[in-house]
Amino acid sequence: MSKRERTDVFEKIKELAEVPSFSKHDRLVQGIINAIDEKIIAQDDMLPSVNTMIKELHFSRETIVKGFRDLIGRGIIESKNRLGYFVANGNTDQSLKVALLMYNLDTFEEQFYRNFRQELGKDVHLNIYFHHGNIEIFETILLQIKGKYGMYVVAPIPHPKTKELLDMIPRNKFLMFDRYEPLDGAFNHITQEFEQTTRDALNELAPVISRFDEIIFYHSPDSLDPKEIVTVFKKFLRQHKIKGQILPEYKAGAIEKGKVYFTLDNFALWQIMKDCKAKGLKPGKDLGILSCNDEPAKEIIGITTISTNFSLMGKRAGQAVMSREKVAETIPTLLMRRNTL
Repeated sequence: MSKRERTDVFEKIKELAEVPSFSKHDRLVQGIINAIDEKIIAQDDMLPSVNTMIKELHFSRETIVKGFRDLIGRGIIESKNRLGYFVANGNTDQSLKVALLMYNLDTFEEQFYRNFRQELGKDVHLNIYFHHGNIEIFETILLQIKGKYGMYVVAPIPHPKTKELLDMIPRNKFLMFDRYEPLDGAFNHITQEFEQTTRDALNELAPVISRFDEIIFYHSPDSLDPKEIVTVFKKFLRQHKIKGQILPEYKAGAIEKGKVYFTLDNFALWQIMKDCKAKGLKPGKDLGILSCNDEPAKEIIGITTISTNFSLMGKRAGQAVMSREKVAETIPTLLMRRNTL
């Protein structure tokens, strides 16, 4: 390794001092990985010695040795007796470990997962974690997995603490998907948009919605449903002079003829469909039904939906991970007109 290359390795490690949550161990390990990924050092290159690391970084011997052992355990570097430590694999894609952090595995999110997994291929090691929209679970998972993966693909939670937690992940190892949450600087994301797309869909549906007596939108203030949809819905009612209201939840048996029911909750949707059957009401004729997040069951039954293409989102996310391309993409959200509205 040249003197210049050795200096660049140290710089990659020192850069991570700007990540407050990274320990010295994390900075050492991730800095060396970053140096390999950015082609500063390559396979068979010798790393600086433990004594040189101590002198340049002012880390303890224990920290340096533990960091090297961690990298050896992952197959990234190797120790050659009496010679030192060397890069064992210059192409980290060959043993890429990916952490996928999702809300849960609902049907539409399974569409994302299946396409994402397919694009990664069988040689990539993938671990899946679920935060269920709980910020404490979200934080616990990120703290447990930081520094252990080559890529982190994360569905963020709309929460004041989210930015701080996501800043733990090096930008070149991070891909945001599903919802968009703003972070400082440039970062990779493949996400959906709620405000303009919901406005366009409701405006297109306005003529048919206006034929009914009222539209009811079910949205709990405590839910993680996008708040943008609530704002758009209220403006839609005023703009088109349509009678409507927002209720926190659907109660079984509450369905009435002459109304449109709009819900993002699949449990509420299937209860509404069940109540239609029980009361002999025909969706699309006696009442209207509008749902979000399309999936095969809704297509087969004929439920009108507002939805992004989760299969495409998964495919593009998988491609971005494998190519390491910089990406800032919004997957289109479409209105799927079917029998219920």
